[in-house]
Amino acid sequence: MPTWSKSLFAQVCAALILGVVVGLLAPELASKMKPLGDAFIKLIKMLVPVIVFCVVVHGIAGAGDLKKVGRVGVRALVYFEIVTTVALALGIAIAYIFGPGHGMNIDISTLDASALSSYVEKAHEVSSGGTVEFLMKLIPTTMISGFAQGDVLQVLLVAILFGCALSRVGERGKPLLQLLELAGDVTFKIMSFIVRLAPIGVFGAIAFTVGKYGVGSLAQLGYLVALFYVTIALFVFVVLGSIMHVAGFSIVKLLRYLRTEVGIVAGTASSDAVLPQTMRKLEHLGIKDSTVGLVIPTGYSFNLDAFSIYLTLAAVFIAQATNTPLAFTDLLAILGVALITSKGAHGVPGSAIVILAATLAAIPTIPAIGLVLVLSVDWFMGIARALGNYLGNCVATVAVASWVGDIDKERARRILDGEALAPVSPNAHVVPSKGYVAG
Repeated sequence: MPTWSKSLFAQVCAALILGVVVGLLAPELASKMKPLGDAFIKLIKMLVPVIVFCVVVHGIAGAGDLKKVGRVGVRALVYFEIVTTVALALGIAIAYIFGPGHGMNIDISTLDASALSSYVEKAHEVSSGGTVEFLMKLIPTTMISGFAQGDVLQVLLVAILFGCALSRVGERGKPLLQLLELAGDVTFKIMSFIVRLAPIGVFGAIAFTVGKYGVGSLAQLGYLVALFYVTIALFVFVVLGSIMHVAGFSIVKLLRYLRTEVGIVAGTASSDAVLPQTMRKLEHLGIKDSTVGLVIPTGYSFNLDAFSIYLTLAAVFIAQATNTPLAFTDLLAILGVALITSKGAHGVPGSAIVILAATLAAIPTIPAIGLVLVLSVDWFMGIARALGNYLGNCVATVAVASWVGDIDKERARRILDGEALAPVSPNAHVVPSKGYVAG
């Protein structure tokens, strides 16, 4: 059997192609493949809370210096807000420069609002609570409720408190710390089993999408979709590329290092599917586990770069398509509201449309019914959203680690150059030429 066929990246690529072929040739059969993709993502999500808890607790308790952990958290949040604002502004700028909605002349009275009813209801729940309600939701009802609900931010809060307390206990807490480290290693081993199923999950997700919507489903609003993909590419290679350059690394080399995970994200349109193994790969890169454990999980809710671009680009697009004039104050309102509403995106069913509806609800100038225009192509835009969000958080981890001195830059450069080095964790391994394998 050829060596390339044993590579998970090659298998994922083959699954993508096969999914498209099945979707085109047997659409009825392909439309029944959705459970394959859903099952794969559910298997991954099943382990995410436990992995986040073990990694964060071990990182904080093992670091010893709680003040430094606090500095990492504060700097990560500062970074998130700055880059998110840049992303939001980029979305508005691209929409105004290229005007994807101009010329559509949509009469809002002809749009069918029935498809939006469930999204609008959820959007009302998101927007009505405001910032205080969002912050209250970060606090779990019990110590374990975050695990039961799969709420990563709630688990993160418990893990931070637990890690800080365990650090203060001192020597008496060493046995528990070792137990948590072992639990994390076992969970990562389970994850390595599940990741091998990625090609099946990618095949199911792609086959279903092509079979149900058809390749031609991109024709409607195709310009908006294409523009969004180009904007995400611009953001990744220019904005994130510049950040990586300042940190002393190459965005292209990071993409090559994460190629398997990028393929899985593209196939499933979900960055959740690769969160655990990404944390391990960043640790292998030479970043301290305490920094990885804080930045990555927090970034999944507070650093949604591509999602931010989507919010402002789609909002201005809807205004253009419905011939709704926007004043400069309206643009500032979109920017400000989206900066807040984007923070509640992760974990909300149908989050893109829901959060976009919540954003528009705060800006009555733009007709919310215009959401119907982007609903039909939301899944395709979701692929770029997932990729942009994923890469944004990986770059954020490298940037914050460089900022606070928590990365071995020499090791990182050697690994990004393709050199196979011994793993940081004794229970993980590197397979030459195939990338890093957790477990």
